[in-house]
Amino acid sequence: MLDTILQIFEDNRGSYVSGEELSKQLGCSRTAVWKGIRSLRAQGYVFEASSRRGYRLIQAPAKLDIPVFLSKLETQTLGRSLHYYDEVDSTQTIAQQKIAEGAPEGTLIIAESQTAGRGRMGRKWHSPKGKGIWMSLVLKPQIPIHFAPQLTLLTAVALCRTIRRECNVDIGIKWPNDLLIDGKKVCGILLESSAEDERIKHIICGIGISANLSLEDYPPELHAIATSLAIASGKEVSRESLIVAILKELEQLYQLYHEEGFASIRLLWEALSVTLHRPIQVHTPRGGIVEGIASGIDESGGLRIVSTQGEELCVFSGDVELFGKRDDTLAQS
Repeated sequence: MLDTILQIFEDNRGSYVSGEELSKQLGCSRTAVWKGIRSLRAQGYVFEASSRRGYRLIQAPAKLDIPVFLSKLETQTLGRSLHYYDEVDSTQTIAQQKIAEGAPEGTLIIAESQTAGRGRMGRKWHSPKGKGIWMSLVLKPQIPIHFAPQLTLLTAVALCRTIRRECNVDIGIKWPNDLLIDGKKVCGILLESSAEDERIKHIICGIGISANLSLEDYPPELHAIATSLAIASGKEVSRESLIVAILKELEQLYQLYHEEGFASIRLLWEALSVTLHRPIQVHTPRGGIVEGIASGIDESGGLRIVSTQGEELCVFSGDVELFGKRDDTLAQS
């Protein structure tokens, strides 16, 4: 029905279409028409409503200009094999299918919207149409499986450095995989890996960036904890240019990682972190809670903590809650 509604507005471009006329052409009730319009609004379509004249389509969701994106791409590998979709359940799922079909390293899956976008621990990721960067990248690093968390931190560094440079916003990394602006989440990373004989066969790097969402695009329960680059910077982001810049930065750091190991990436991550040198609480997957001061990350990507009892610990998974401000003088102790 939604496709039919859009076709009716396309046939009457710039003009009002009454609810009665829509109901007649669709063969449904006025209530069903209203629900259809509401669904389209949730997908990013903008309608003007008049009690006397009906509805007029003002704006359709923006679409990525793929020819422009490809013309700007500067990488050797990342993004050179591209699959673009209007809507998918999850770009992670599509990437898994492409790997089964023999997708090479660097294969990029991009979608305008996701109906079942997911983050860590199966959480749902809010992915409205045409407003964000919802993509998955296939990597095939020749490293042991226990080094996989390092790639999450590497990806976070690439995203943080690029967004700071391209969008001029004060963004930082919260361990292990979130990017925050003024304490609100703007980007998430999800790495899913497959291994054989303790070595990685492939990693699917899922990246979700809330680029051009307005406050109205978020459900009320997310207003206090989420933001977008457009809200933070005060201007719309060119998604094509930002993706191109991210892939270039990521490829350079990925090459550095293979040449020099994790040490250089760790230093970059620590400089961009909003987690280190401040009181934190970590809710671990098994239900335990660890409290203390985040002191650094170890060589496998785990978070080092000095607990409130003075015990030195390292956690490898969990949700971090931040308290107080970062105190860089702790890094000198």
